Amino acid sequence: MEPTINGTTGSNKLDDERSRSEKRAALKRQNMNPTIKEFLKLDSSLKRHTALIKRMRQSMASENREQIIKDIETLSLEKYLDEIVGASLDGILRCKTERDVWSAVEVLSALHRRFPATFTPKLVASLSAALAVPSRASLSNLTAEQREKEDSSRVTRQRPILRISSELALVGVIRDEPTRSGGEWIMKAMKEMLSNDPSLSSLPLLATFLKSYACPFLGLVPATVSKQISPEFEPGSLSASQTEITPSPVTDEADQFVEKDIRDRFKRMCEGYFDNVCKKLVIEHNHLQEQDRRNHEAYIRSGEIFEDRQQAYEKMTKGYEKLLSNCQQLSELLFLALPNLPNNVRKSDTLQIGVSNSNNLGGEESDTYSTGGKWEDDEERKFFEEVQDLKDYVPKSVLGLDNADKATDDNSEKAVDRAEQEKEQMRKLDEELQRLEGESGLQEKVHTVDEEDDAPTPTPGTPRVASPLASPQLAPQGPSQLLSALLTRLPDATNRILIDQAAVDFAFLNSKAARKRLVKFLGQVPKNRTDLLPHYSRLVAILNPYMPDIGTELVSILDEEFRYLQRKRNVVKELAEVRMKNIIYLSNLTKFRVVPTHLILHIFKVCLDDFSGTNVENLALLLEGCGRFLLRSDDTRERFGTMLELMRRKQNMQHLDQRQLLLLENAYYQCNPPERSPRQEKHRSNMELFIRYLIYDVLAKKTIDKVFKLLRKLDWDDFTTHTMLFKIFTQPWKIKFENISLMAMLTYDLQRYQPAFSVSIVDQVLEDVRRGLEQNVYRTNQRRLATIKYLGELYIYRLLSSGIIFDTLWSMVTFGHPDGRPLPHQACPIDMPDDFFRIRLVCVLLDTCGMCFDRGSQKKKLDNFLVFCQYYVHCKDPLPMDVDFMLSDSLEAVRPKFKVFKTIEEAAIAVDEMLTAAFQDVDFNGDDSGEDSEEEEEDDEGRRGEEKEEEEEEEESGEIDHLADERAPSPEQAIVLSASNSLQENLGPSEEAEAEFAKELAKMVTDTSAESRKVDKKTAMALWDSSVLPPSLRKKRPEDGDEDGELNTNMMHFTLVTKRGNKQQTRKLGVPSESALAVHTRSAQLQDKVEQQQLKRLVLDYEQREEAEEMKALEARNRAGAIKIRYIG
Repeated sequence: MEPTINGTTGSNKLDDERSRSEKRAALKRQNMNPTIKEFLKLDSSLKRHTALIKRMRQSMASENREQIIKDIETLSLEKYLDEIVGASLDGILRCKTERDVWSAVEVLSALHRRFPATFTPKLVASLSAALAVPSRASLSNLTAEQREKEDSSRVTRQRPILRISSELALVGVIRDEPTRSGGEWIMKAMKEMLSNDPSLSSLPLLATFLKSYACPFLGLVPATVSKQISPEFEPGSLSASQTEITPSPVTDEADQFVEKDIRDRFKRMCEGYFDNVCKKLVIEHNHLQEQDRRNHEAYIRSGEIFEDRQQAYEKMTKGYEKLLSNCQQLSELLFLALPNLPNNVRKSDTLQIGVSNSNNLGGEESDTYSTGGKWEDDEERKFFEEVQDLKDYVPKSVLGLDNADKATDDNSEKAVDRAEQEKEQMRKLDEELQRLEGESGLQEKVHTVDEEDDAPTPTPGTPRVASPLASPQLAPQGPSQLLSALLTRLPDATNRILIDQAAVDFAFLNSKAARKRLVKFLGQVPKNRTDLLPHYSRLVAILNPYMPDIGTELVSILDEEFRYLQRKRNVVKELAEVRMKNIIYLSNLTKFRVVPTHLILHIFKVCLDDFSGTNVENLALLLEGCGRFLLRSDDTRERFGTMLELMRRKQNMQHLDQRQLLLLENAYYQCNPPERSPRQEKHRSNMELFIRYLIYDVLAKKTIDKVFKLLRKLDWDDFTTHTMLFKIFTQPWKIKFENISLMAMLTYDLQRYQPAFSVSIVDQVLEDVRRGLEQNVYRTNQRRLATIKYLGELYIYRLLSSGIIFDTLWSMVTFGHPDGRPLPHQACPIDMPDDFFRIRLVCVLLDTCGMCFDRGSQKKKLDNFLVFCQYYVHCKDPLPMDVDFMLSDSLEAVRPKFKVFKTIEEAAIAVDEMLTAAFQDVDFNGDDSGEDSEEEEEDDEGRRGEEKEEEEEEEESGEIDHLADERAPSPEQAIVLSASNSLQENLGPSEEAEAEFAKELAKMVTDTSAESRKVDKKTAMALWDSSVLPPSLRKKRPEDGDEDGELNTNMMHFTLVTKRGNKQQTRKLGVPSESALAVHTRSAQLQDKVEQQQLKRLVLDYEQREEAEEMKALEARNRAGAIKIRYIG
């Protein structure tokens, strides 16, 4: 068996193309040489013609081909050619497969052979109109979405028309001339379609055309060998097999369907279009990279990417991917290579944070300061580096470039002299630096004014050039007035566009006098307008390449001003703003490379020589202004690094005040930030990311049901998932503060399905509150506030009792103090007198759930706590204003009429009275926990009723009501009935007591039997009602406190009512408390009591709802009348 290189696909393509060519050639011969038949008996009935037109309109696919061709041969059709043309277009649109397309071609060829002069021109005109592209004017009125939808539907509609038109051009139906094919007609249609398509929506049509007709129209032979290697391929025979050449499907030029010149032109047109599409692809690729970089910078600046920016990026990415896919398809069909698309590599100088990996300044490493970059961000880089060239906006004659050849020799000589002069100045500067480093002691040097004047100061030697010979045609008001107007506009040119335009305007006004006026104006910037200095520096940088005297004279003015300020360095306050303006101006000109390098380094050295007073501020301004630029420029890195080292050593040896040290430190780390390792991104699993997304992003009032359902669907048996949920639900400080209540609601809802999880949440929250009190770390204050808010919300949703809330409140004012009682100004390690954070915690907890304690014993407990809290506040230092206001608002919210104590003596007296009264109540009443629990239950029920109306939205109120109704009341004490005989023997009555009870019962039955027989059924109820004890005979029940002290507490007493004649008699009957009768009676009494309480609760809730509705209506009316009412109570 011979090895193959997966050539099956290539051979199949060649066979298919050969068979299609044979069929086209046969049909073309029929169309070019039609056989003339005698149509003597043709049917002209309307019914058959209508059926044919309907059949063609429905489909011209292969299933209708035979019938349609038969009708064409047997019907007259002359009167219905227009209808047949319209029906043909409709039928063409339904031809999707190649078989259907060939069937439609055969049908149209049959019509062409019968009516070549009447049918074919109409058909060609209709096909040309169908392939036309809508005009841009019609598309301009559509929105982007409508335009995209219209393009998509057009491509779908034109695809089968293009395929059938191409086939008709190959088989001789569509012809440019009688002796030529229709290739040029197809080429013109494609050219018009592609040239009038700026959005490149017709690319799929071109790909469809090339996929089926690249061989006959462009002469491109499909590839015969695939690049994939067959599994049976033997090593060593690959090259030999690739050298085999498969013959083309059509080898003779006479057998070609389209002329060679048309094929060549068509191929060049497609290749040129492909090149243009590739250019568009590269542009879109660069735009996408730029947008990605901007999104990354925005994410670094703000921590998030806004939705509109994200949507624009996604839309751009979608369009780019679609264009790339089309380009790849065209590349494969045209056998052309795609352009090289650069990878998305972000620039290090704009995105990375930090600088070198070593602290050595001026070292030999080439990347010492490369990671940080010269510029802080891309906007600064564009401002200082992307300076426009005047010759692109101003004629060369205006800039004086016509005589550039004449002055070439002079300029070259001056440039050499200038370079030698700069080298000499840099050499002198290096010698001075070495002298400074070689000195044994770096002490403060005092320079007199004479010494400063005698010191050699290098001056820039930039030569001046002659003014240009040509002058522009100016407006009638003259150049002086135009220049005055331009200088007047300069203070308002505070952006790049305005200052660039001002530079162009000045270039047309260029003259020696104009340059002098401009230099004078730029040198007299007001000292309080330092915001103009970067823009003026950019103006000078734009003009300096063609008018170097402007930069030279301005730098000379600033240099002389710096010298003057050095002589007047003892004048501090009066010249402070002038010094700042001078240094900032020089720094900006340095970054535009207008100031020579040796000059700015000399200024830095002069300030470093006299390292005191105002020179410290000058150094700080220089470092902030151009220190980063000098430290990261190749020509100044080494020298400036040496100066920085020298400045740091002097700073450490001299005694500077705190302000100067802070200035130098900030400036130094601004130009040379310390090394900072990139933050390692924490790896999270997909499940953890999903849970965090639900809680941190999705959770809201309207989506809480959705979040709850998704949380229930999680695998709670998985230890990892359970741990992640527990971690998230016990860290309320990581979510929005207003969503803490929603997290508590989720915890309550999960309690019914995961009770242990909710209990663990409550335990952990209480543990976090306790840990915060024990540690009292400042950096955890925000966490503690969120945790205490979470605790209050958990109480609102009945996940913990009021006792825990009161224990937490009391612990916040007593924990850590000796004997649990704070003393005035007593120093406590975890609660100092000047630490007011516990008061904030108390206020947050009271604001969260303090309004729930408004009745019963809980109200009294809260009142007692508020008394002690005021004493605790007076034990502190005077409260800050914000804490004082916060405490006042909290007290007013929970107790509007509560007495506020002004002094600590009043608070101490109130605390003593409160404690005395509390101890007396405990001694008198004993344990009242049951009463508290009942009141708490009532309070919770009433509070839930109010919250359902005031806080929840209408769409959630039904669900919350349902949840509230499902909550079971507080469990009562269980009553256990024992069926044990031994227990009944020990606790039940004796045999004598039972015998006596049976005797008395028989006697009672005997006494009442006679009278009972006389009572009929009608009077039974009346007799029962009359048997109820009258008020005079009723006595108090033993459990309510009987005055008979000798009654046994192990017995339940019943009153037995008998009637003898018209007189009622009562007798007391003692029944053991453990008997079934006593137990059932007690259960019935307790059930009646519960029902009464529920009825009472419903009535109270109804009254509260009525009052709340009335108050809402009143507030609504008052708001409408522009009257603000605050309801308290």
